[in-house]
Amino acid sequence: MAKRKPKKTPDNQLAQNRKARHDYTVTETVEAGLVLTGTEIKSMRERRINLQDGFAQIRNGEAWLMNVHISEYVQGNQFNHDPLRNRKLLLHKKQIRRLGLATQDKGVTLIPLKVYLKHGFAKVLIGVAHGKHEYDKRESLKRREQDRQIARVMKHY
Repeated sequence: MAKRKPKKTPDNQLAQNRKARHDYTVTETVEAGLVLTGTEIKSMRERRINLQDGFAQIRNGEAWLMNVHISEYVQGNQFNHDPLRNRKLLLHKKQIRRLGLATQDKGVTLIPLKVYLKHGFAKVLIGVAHGKHEYDKRESLKRREQDRQIARVMKHY
């Protein structure tokens, strides 16, 4: 069995939730800013962030990023941050309202897809997602494998 090379990420990408597209069908994406403390952004630049169990929520007309783990900054002192604190998302009111309406449907949630730097500011890509059933996941894997086989055959012609 051949060894796989690790996927190379762009320099500005800090974290990606690879499992999200497997477990959910993402219908829409929105880019949002993050309200962070000093030690959080320093820790994020070292790529010490985990989006695996994260989700976003609309509360009192504000968007919040929940359950995203940003490890404590190694050189931080007593002013270090709480790794699992809720972080406010920076969005326009119209975007917040639209996301709030989208999540009122049953089975729809907001999940972080990736975190990256853009012009020196931390941004998060939020996806409006519907949960997949087990048979949907198998269908996606089967379709991906068929596309790979077609690409292999077409490469030789």
